[in-house]
Amino acid sequence: MTAQTIDQDTPFVPEDDNYHQLSDDPWETETTWWTFNIPERHLGCWLHAAYMPNKGTVTWRVFVWDPTGADPGRLAYYKTMPDVPMSPDVDLRDITFPEGGFSVKMINPLMDYEITYRDDAADFAITMQHRSVHPPHRFTPGEAPMLGSPHLDQLGHVTGTLTLRGEQIPIDCHTVRDRTWGPRGGHHSQSQKKEHVKGVYPVKNPGGPKWREVERQRGRGRIQYIFGHTDATTGFLGFVRPQDGEADGWSPMNTGWLLKDGEFQRLDKTKSRMRNYRDPRTGWSAHMEVELTDVTGRTMRAEGFTVSHMSERGSGSNASMRWEYDGLIGWGEDQDGWKVDHFQEMLRALRATRND
Repeated sequence: MTAQTIDQDTPFVPEDDNYHQLSDDPWETETTWWTFNIPERHLGCWLHAAYMPNKGTVTWRVFVWDPTGADPGRLAYYKTMPDVPMSPDVDLRDITFPEGGFSVKMINPLMDYEITYRDDAADFAITMQHRSVHPPHRFTPGEAPMLGSPHLDQLGHVTGTLTLRGEQIPIDCHTVRDRTWGPRGGHHSQSQKKEHVKGVYPVKNPGGPKWREVERQRGRGRIQYIFGHTDATTGFLGFVRPQDGEADGWSPMNTGWLLKDGEFQRLDKTKSRMRNYRDPRTGWSAHMEVELTDVTGRTMRAEGFTVSHMSERGSGSNASMRWEYDGLIGWGEDQDGWKVDHFQEMLRALRATRND
């Protein structure tokens, strides 16, 4: 199957559970990402590994956050191992990442997986099962932010046990996993956009609050990814495009799904949007309004509040989100990605006390 024949309806195949190699680009990267939440504790968790086959290295991370702290030194748990050498013969369907990393075992192709991790020195462990509630959804080829790289999102019922400082805590939630693979043309923090290279960042729709105008600067590589689910029948997921937003703060959602009455449908990107409100102390997301319409015309209005944050590099954050929609409560995340200089400019505007 060639890249030219792949469209948004092309199904993934069992071989996609394993690693791919699409080019000789030294920055080619393939990720595997797993997550869970424990609503009663406002707690979120990531297990993430980024393999660079043409460099022969993997960077893996495991972290847990809750309201007690957001930076790596204050997180409930945080460990990362960058650029660890890894054999080219590994199989992602049954793998333990080197130098103490987490393990992934495929149970049912494209659907069910077991993930485990243990750090005896920290009295920390994870044993969880991700049982998918639908086949993986393909990201629309050519759509930002992934553009040419294959990408999948998949909702699952996650159960298991988290051992945190020796305490065993049950895991039982509906949440998302994703994967992306392909050439990147450079480090993820270095935008290749012509505006970024020139250091010129135009705004499509000027006006409104200054901090929102800064957020809408183009060429900055901003990514915002939000989702929330109640169970296997109700929820949503989507990428937000602040770069294409309006002066009043509404930003379109260009790809994702609406899950209602147990039926998934793609978002109508001309009618789905999000408006974010930021905390001026931190610059991080605090409160969101979301209006969703899918391609069949079904709608959902969601309102969300952040309840805890994880900020790995001090600019944007991964936030645990409490959502309300259709009379239900859902849980998920806001992944609010920024380059540091762009975040600093936005935060200065958000904190300003007088006009210049």
